[in-house]
Amino acid sequence: MMMTRLTTIVGALLVLTGVVAFVVTSTSSVTALIPAFVGGLLLICAAVSSRPNLHRHGIHAALVVALLGALGSLMNVAKIGQLLDGTAERPAAIITSVILLVVCAVYVVIGVRSFVAARKARVAA
Repeated sequence: MMMTRLTTIVGALLVLTGVVAFVVTSTSSVTALIPAFVGGLLLICAAVSSRPNLHRHGIHAALVVALLGALGSLMNVAKIGQLLDGTAERPAAIITSVILLVVCAVYVVIGVRSFVAARKARVAA
């Protein structure tokens, strides 16, 4: 159930990131909310995984969502050089994408390690 709690925390963090990005940039672009959409899906996966018989399926789904979120952020993350030299058209989008990439990538790594440890524990038992 540790992964359910972590999924909830990561989902909430991404929802907060998306909402803050939307408010701070004061744009009407829905793309500023992409981290919030990814976070919302993670929160749904966490709710599913809180049921003991669906735990594994919910966390697997959450890992897929996080992996897709990380991969989807790469287009803007590739523009980090423009952010650093001050020529970025949409610096907030790049910063938000970097946050999305880092949070999702760390979550995926922790999730995969958790599944490997669980499998080893099952085999040992």
